[in-house]
Amino acid sequence: MDCTVIAEEPKVGPHRQAMRTKVAEITGLEPDQVSIKATTTEGLGFTGRREGIAAQAVASIRMGFSK
Repeated sequence: MDCTVIAEEPKVGPHRQAMRTKVAEITGLEPDQVSIKATTTEGLGFTGRREGIAAQAVASIRMGFSK
């Protein structure tokens, strides 16, 4: 799972491992299967004005089918 936090602050770095651990716990994944990264909008939009935080997540799912 790849997660991107979009915010001017707080910085994600100091919280990255705790976030990976919690997302892994919620999703039933191992922490090494979860990526947490961050970006800013360079002062644009509601996140740039520090009015909120946005997030995007992408998960690859493999489904097994039995005969």
